[in-house]
Amino acid sequence: MKRNYLFLSTAIILFIFIVSCKKTPFITSGDAFLFTSADTLHFDTVFTATGSVTQSFKIFNANDQKLNISNVEIAGGSASAFKLNVDGAAGISFNNIEVAANDSIYVFVAVNVNPTTRNLPFLLQDSIRINYNGKETIVQLDAYGQNARFLRNATVTKDTAWTSDLPVVVLGALTVNQGKTLTINKGAKIYCHADAAINVNGTLKSLGEKEEDKIIFRGDRLDDYYNNLPGTWPGITFTETSINNVLNYTEIYNAATALTAANPSLNSNPKLIMNQCIIDNASNAGILAYYSSINAVNCLISNCGSNIKLAAGGNYNFTHCTVAAYNTNYIFHENPALSISDADDNNQIFPLNASFINSIFYGDDGFVTDEISIQQTGNLLFNILFENVLYKATSTAGASFTNSIQNADPGFVNIDYENNIYDFHLLTESPAVNTGKATAVSIDLDGNTRDANTDIGCYEVQ
Repeated sequence: MKRNYLFLSTAIILFIFIVSCKKTPFITSGDAFLFTSADTLHFDTVFTATGSVTQSFKIFNANDQKLNISNVEIAGGSASAFKLNVDGAAGISFNNIEVAANDSIYVFVAVNVNPTTRNLPFLLQDSIRINYNGKETIVQLDAYGQNARFLRNATVTKDTAWTSDLPVVVLGALTVNQGKTLTINKGAKIYCHADAAINVNGTLKSLGEKEEDKIIFRGDRLDDYYNNLPGTWPGITFTETSINNVLNYTEIYNAATALTAANPSLNSNPKLIMNQCIIDNASNAGILAYYSSINAVNCLISNCGSNIKLAAGGNYNFTHCTVAAYNTNYIFHENPALSISDADDNNQIFPLNASFINSIFYGDDGFVTDEISIQQTGNLLFNILFENVLYKATSTAGASFTNSIQNADPGFVNIDYENNIYDFHLLTESPAVNTGKATAVSIDLDGNTRDANTDIGCYEVQ
């Protein structure tokens, strides 16, 4: 009896072993169903020779049996700008890929653009073919490629001018030597890589004009995730030897610290003059100055970690500027729009003289009650004047305010947190309309004429 029981048990175990070792059959029917998580992958502008971010999609086996994908390939073959990575292997074509029942695999796609002689963006298109059980599924690919002038760890050693014929892509640090001038002419676009700090020991003249002739500095990643991400490149620094810098109709986006000005100018001119400029979405600071000198007219500094931070004294004049600090999808508003101090990080004290005329300093409600922060540490010259400004603050000790509007909503055209849309033009009913002081400034940030009864801020209601 025992022997029979032992025989039966052995037979059962052997049967289970045989069944478990038997391969699960593939579905071979033409009725097998496969689908992908995307039917098209779009890549935004990719500069020649710099490549792009990798995008991906999934291939799903929606069957109750394993599926053998006979082939996944780039239709354009080896000549294509697009390349694949399937199941950890890179290439352009892959055969006999097994996908478990009701499971999926990732396909990663990257694009590299070959240089061309064309100056304008050009469209690259291709497709991925997925073949299985005599059927085919297609995933479309498209990317805009653009030729550019590339600078890698470059130094300006003589007076140099850039034109707008090609975008400039800066890879690694760009240095302007002391005594030399880099002139950027109207309409130029400068795209900076993650390591592309611009250090100006000499002079930078960014001479944009209104509308399509503005000059733009921004990061070189234009794909969806990075396009509006703050801190994607270091920013521009005017060092202690830098003089005579001018930014006209210049826009600076997505830097870590957009502009840094260190120490006074070596001549009687301000270290930096800014006219009709926009600084937006800097992760650390829009403008950071240490015992320096800046004159700014018709400028918008918006939604930065700290919009304007003036430390260790200096000489500053801001006229018809809008300094707005709002929460965004990327930056949490937790610092004042304007911070002023006469001390540096080592508690050294320097004289301070600053004036703010016809300007707005405002932000949304939250952790910041006072959008203007003033700290006087020493007994040297400490002169701060606000004339005809609209500001949000409860305490204004240490400064003089004349004909100003306190804690009134400026009435911006659109503040849309959900869609990350911010339009700092003024509504016609804004308290900033017709309440400015007469100055020599005859236009606004858009280049439009200002009325005799001018508005406060960088924009004049038309």
